[in-house]
Amino acid sequence: MNINATLFLQAIVFGILVWFTMKFVWPPITKALDERAQKIADGLAAADQAKSELATANKRVEAELLTSRNETAARLADADRRAQGIVEEAKSRATEEANKIIAAAQAEAGQQMVKAREALREQVAVLAVKGAEQILRKEVNAGVHADLLSRLKTEL
Repeated sequence: MNINATLFLQAIVFGILVWFTMKFVWPPITKALDERAQKIADGLAAADQAKSELATANKRVEAELLTSRNETAARLADADRRAQGIVEEAKSRATEEANKIIAAAQAEAGQQMVKAREALREQVAVLAVKGAEQILRKEVNAGVHADLLSRLKTEL
């Protein structure tokens, strides 16, 4: 065969191969590449959307955290105020109770002092009678001199 005919025949076979490749092989490969490019583009779009949603969610979380911190601070302040009120109330109750106890103790001490004075007057009266008896060397009748003894008690 002739080199020109071989060359011509090879060119025809090459043309058929190109036509076959473009008709049957190239479209599925192009379609697969286009699908892959679309999936990558969709994935990138989804990633961008997820980033924006994450940023929005982070902002919402920060707002919620700020709100909960403010509420917690307010509740702690309320609890402190309540605790101070309870402490002040307990102090006032304790002061009132202490004043009542002191008043009762003072009243009891006054009563005991009065009783002690009465007992002391009785003893002084008895001693005065005994002293007068010894001075006079005779017996003094307490019944007869009761008025004198009562005046002596009041003077003491």
